[in-house]
Amino acid sequence: MAIISSKKQPPEPNKKPKEQQESVKASSDQDKILQPEAAFDEQGKQEESIRPQRFADYIGQKDLKDVLEIAIKAAKSRGEVLDHLLLYGPPGLGKTTMAMILASEMGVNYKITSAPALERPRDIVGLLVNLKPGDIIFIDEIHRLSRMTEEILYPAMEDYRLDITIGKGTSARIRSLPLAKFTLVGATTRVGALTSPLRDRFGLVQKLRFYEVEELSQIVLRSSQLLQTNVTPDGATEIARRSRGTPRIANRLLKRVRDFAEVKKLAEVTESVAAEALELFQVDPCGLDWTDRKMLSVIIEQFNGGPVGLETIAAATGEDPQTIEEVYEPYLMQIGYLSRTPRGRIATKAAYKHMNFTPPNEQLSLL
Repeated sequence: MAIISSKKQPPEPNKKPKEQQESVKASSDQDKILQPEAAFDEQGKQEESIRPQRFADYIGQKDLKDVLEIAIKAAKSRGEVLDHLLLYGPPGLGKTTMAMILASEMGVNYKITSAPALERPRDIVGLLVNLKPGDIIFIDEIHRLSRMTEEILYPAMEDYRLDITIGKGTSARIRSLPLAKFTLVGATTRVGALTSPLRDRFGLVQKLRFYEVEELSQIVLRSSQLLQTNVTPDGATEIARRSRGTPRIANRLLKRVRDFAEVKKLAEVTESVAAEALELFQVDPCGLDWTDRKMLSVIIEQFNGGPVGLETIAAATGEDPQTIEEVYEPYLMQIGYLSRTPRGRIATKAAYKHMNFTPPNEQLSLL
């Protein structure tokens, strides 16, 4: 009769128990999985560091910085909160960054949201109730606030109180809740779309302008140091020249040029390297992309330079009319390549020369 022993056999000296082996294997697999995530987290922190945290690091917008520095010093000296601030201008010029710098300079916390995210009244109520004294709340695209949300902001901005309606019908009553004194920073690309009651409640209304090439070059050099990319001054100028006067575009192009240089095993980004990389991405020396050039060529070749209507241009290029009007036309008008008249859009003489066409007046002189 066989005798079955209940005593477990000890593991062999050179072998680990099965559970321990599985644990070691799982730990090893986990390390393999976590290493890329750690790399991504590190890259995310590096990307966030591009955004300046102080006025001393913020390049450009000198007039705006002077105004805000005075407002900050005055508010601090009186022990008060900063006045509500409305920032307007084209996208990508640093409105969100400015709000974060204001919070840093005032030594307070900030909360960032956008108007489309505040669909219901309770969304804005929840934000306002949780604010602490001096906090800054930043609302992007503030011209898109709903009417009800906007009306809740009126007493909150003016008297720092929240009016809540309790009940319905004849039994309804209004209850006012005090709020901590805060600063609202609104940002918009269409200041004319704001209602007068909302716009008039901002103590400071400031416009952000497009950047000069020299300012963008400094931004590119600063960002390249934070991204650990070797960019020469000439290379930074080449990137800045094609950035359409916008820091967001400059940083975006810098990252694409960095990718190009890394793949090609280039030690530094010079003027020629930047030009070659940006030509690959179809960004010409004036910052025009494929769609910009397509618009100009359609107006010149198919419509003899204009005038031509917006809907016609949209149909000929396959672009949405609103996209053309709000995204492409402003820059083309800013650099003098496009004119908007009551009869339609007209390509200027500068546009003809940039697109390598002979202007109409010179065509007549050659006949």
